[in-house]
Amino acid sequence: MTDGGGGSRGTEFAAGSGAGFLAVDSGGSGLRAVVGVPGREPSAPRASPEPVRTGSRGIDPGHLLEQLLPMARALADSYGLEQVTTAVVGAAGLASLGDALRAELPGALARELGVRTVALAADAVTAYVGALGPRPGAVVAAGTGLIAIGTDLTGWRRADGWGHLLGDCGSGAWIGRAGLEAALRAFDGRDGGSAVLRARAEERFGALPGLPGQLYPRADRAAVLASFAPHVAACAGAGDPVAVAILRAAARHMAESAAAVCPTAGEPRVALTGGLLKLGEPLLVPLAEELARSLPRARQVPAEGDPLHGAVRVASDLVTGRLTLPGDDQLLSVVHTKRD
Repeated sequence: MTDGGGGSRGTEFAAGSGAGFLAVDSGGSGLRAVVGVPGREPSAPRASPEPVRTGSRGIDPGHLLEQLLPMARALADSYGLEQVTTAVVGAAGLASLGDALRAELPGALARELGVRTVALAADAVTAYVGALGPRPGAVVAAGTGLIAIGTDLTGWRRADGWGHLLGDCGSGAWIGRAGLEAALRAFDGRDGGSAVLRARAEERFGALPGLPGQLYPRADRAAVLASFAPHVAACAGAGDPVAVAILRAAARHMAESAAAVCPTAGEPRVALTGGLLKLGEPLLVPLAEELARSLPRARQVPAEGDPLHGAVRVASDLVTGRLTLPGDDQLLSVVHTKRD
């Protein structure tokens, strides 16, 4: 199988020629990138707060490149890097929405930056590597969306990550939507409503009859839903029973996804990563309890780093020829390119 730049994709991982790398994390909260060389501290990250668009072709390669190329050139200049020869791009939605990205991005990076080796990874994979490194276990990456990924180092397993309309159960968007539903139930006078959440929703969005018009037409509605999750957590921390129940349900969903992907042998490690953890004790306390119940043999450990750290680690290992993670056409593939 070939890409638009004449590269070939395979399951063998080989070191790129040259030492300079570009590592990218593209998620629901925007895009971040660093450059570096193995054995040297990478650059400080540069970021764009605008999430890469998705459309009828899935993830939009043009929009990603529009943000990434100026960022990459500026990073390389400030770091003193003459050429970027290896790039690792961790992208949210790659497994389900990444066909156009896989077809076009390697060739474009070869033409524009001289990149010779490109690794395309689901952001769940870079989250895993950032959190646990090349060890067997499971990671729940929870932010605007949510996906769990696990490996025994021979293959990958994923659970959820189906987007805010079909899944991402327990995510920021899921919590925010559940909180807004409880607010609307209180507005209607139906069972299951919360007057506290109603007040928070009116403070955040204005009169609730206008909420659908604010939300449904927006391409970033998942992020808008997730913006209400901290309000749900604040209400739970203040003792609102509906908000407490929402976060308990979110914790249960997260633990179920972790259990679905966790290796069955040995004492695997389980880590959590992502911006949703900033909700603090109202989520983390029930989550620890649900994980202990669902995965009694697993060892809960703190994440070593975030998805951008994971992309840096994959890039460094790829440059030095030490990448041992299993390849996967949808989750982690490497393309060796040549410039047109």
